[in-house]
Amino acid sequence: MTYATGPGAFLIPLGMAAAAGLMGSIAVMRRMALASDALSHIALPGIAIALLVHVNPFLGGLIALVLGTVLVWAIEYRSRIPTDVVVGVIFSAALAMGSLLASGDELIEALFGAPNTSDSFNLIGLGAASLVIVFIVRYRSQLVIRLVSPDLARPAGINVPRLDLLYLLAFALTIALGLRYLGVLLMGSLIIIPAATAMRLGTNLRTMQTISVAIAMLATLSGMLLAPVLCLAAGPLVIVIAASIFFLSLAVRRA
Repeated sequence: MTYATGPGAFLIPLGMAAAAGLMGSIAVMRRMALASDALSHIALPGIAIALLVHVNPFLGGLIALVLGTVLVWAIEYRSRIPTDVVVGVIFSAALAMGSLLASGDELIEALFGAPNTSDSFNLIGLGAASLVIVFIVRYRSQLVIRLVSPDLARPAGINVPRLDLLYLLAFALTIALGLRYLGVLLMGSLIIIPAATAMRLGTNLRTMQTISVAIAMLATLSGMLLAPVLCLAAGPLVIVIAASIFFLSLAVRRA
């Protein structure tokens, strides 16, 4: 079992955690909690194909996520089927395809993450995390109006289909960021769990996003620091810590 070292070993995962916390706060408000976990599995066939042709599996996962996201958006707007239903169908198909195509130790790394990264990946990861954070901050007001009512968003001059596509693409990019550290099976959890905790503790969206980001970053940093000490994989440990914080939050009485 290997563990990441150096400045990038913490900088990129923390950027990923911040992006996941912001994205998750919107996702749970849109009732996409389960969809976010399912969406991460869309990367599996891309990873499997990349392994077969000896290409970086995380590049394959990113391509599959982008294509899957566009497909989800297109089907949703053509058929008027809710997002979570469309994601569920595509998730099932992607999981089946990935299971047929892939096997071996490299697939295990893709499923649960492998922290070792190159300098080029660190630079790309930092840029991607920054894009997601800038998107959420820049479009926060529009996302809130869209969340309250799409019918109110249109008279306000918001292009709802375009906003939804950008949100889903930012969502996919957030998941892709975590594939290296948490893998296909766990990245959705880092989006869901901190946001679910923040929903219980926060009083408005801004507070909720702050709490969600703080919990995601705390769980990520704690997991990465404790993993080598406990001789455990960092990815699952990060999620266990995040889940523990959630259960502890249940003891807090809301005002």
